[in-house]
Amino acid sequence: MTETGILDQVALGYSPMIDRNRNVVATRLTVFALRPEAPLDVAQLLQMVGGVWPEGGAKVALNVLSENLLRDLLNAKPSANLMIEVPSFMASDAAQVAALQALRANGNALLLKGRPASELPADVLPCFAQSIIDIGDERRVAGVAPAGAAARAIPHIQSGVCTLADMEASFQRGAVAVLGWPMEDAPTQPGRKKTQHDLQVIVELMQRLDAEEPVEKLDNTMRRDPTLAFKLMRYINSPAFGLRVEINSFRHAIMLLGYKKLKRWLALLLATAGKDVNLRPVMYAAVRRGLLMEELARSSGDEEMRNELFICGVFSLLDKMMGEPFADLMKTIPVPDRVRDALAEGSGPYVPYVALMAALEAESLFDIRESAEALLMGAAEINRALLRALASATQIE
Repeated sequence: MTETGILDQVALGYSPMIDRNRNVVATRLTVFALRPEAPLDVAQLLQMVGGVWPEGGAKVALNVLSENLLRDLLNAKPSANLMIEVPSFMASDAAQVAALQALRANGNALLLKGRPASELPADVLPCFAQSIIDIGDERRVAGVAPAGAAARAIPHIQSGVCTLADMEASFQRGAVAVLGWPMEDAPTQPGRKKTQHDLQVIVELMQRLDAEEPVEKLDNTMRRDPTLAFKLMRYINSPAFGLRVEINSFRHAIMLLGYKKLKRWLALLLATAGKDVNLRPVMYAAVRRGLLMEELARSSGDEEMRNELFICGVFSLLDKMMGEPFADLMKTIPVPDRVRDALAEGSGPYVPYVALMAALEAESLFDIRESAEALLMGAAEINRALLRALASATQIE
């Protein structure tokens, strides 16, 4: 990824945009200016974003929390897959009309953020594809507007969604998508099943790998579920893995990778094998946590630590996926001691990394700074790792 000076001038956070089918249709990237008075280069911002979301690639919604940088962005010509959030006060500024119209003509989706103090001019409203309404500002109940409320002229996206209940209510009110992490209440959902059959196969494989059983036994276990075998091969052969030789069978994977390296990909498979569509945001987060925690340790030169951080990140939401506490899960799923300490006991050297993951997902500048200080890491190091992780996750998926 291209080095840019902006990496040490901003803090980044991210969250998924989820449609009514529970698919993640875009990533929201929030950009904070660490020093509001310092000028930021919009060309560097676009170069940074383009390294993860190139033209013609997946969609990203830019939530730029620097007024000067956002104004420069509105007057730039970003690739059409970049959506731009525009606060209502800026949308009401007559000086921005030409820029907004040019972006719309360029194919960029503009998202109106917040409720305007007055009705937008007739030549401005058509520029916006959707509006973003935070759940804390939502006045409608089950789609019914309060007395005297104006009709919504454009489809809306609900932001600030933290629970499955919030997500369901948002869609009932007519939202076309939600922004946030609807997973706080995931373990307590009624009717949640214990470990599904396909997940049990992966757990069994991890146990057999941990015991270093013969290749034949491992291969026979995977053959019980060809779908999982296919998904594992897809992960291992993805560009993010970096292999020069294509792996065409589970046996081949064992012989080429060895037991330790294969275990990390089984961890990723375990975290993404569930069939509950409401858990897709959790799986989305788990993949990125694993890749990011590994990236943060890349400069350490400690391969064992990198592998353990990958597994720790991938498993850090396993309690929500399985509906069981970590203390019980760790009794059946073999993990390194430092991973078990972090997840089941909340102790040990990996806890600050998990805290940083939560801060980035919460898009909280205060928490990001606090977590960075705990890890003795600078903004550029964290931002670089986050962007590489997001790019690798896109390749895997």
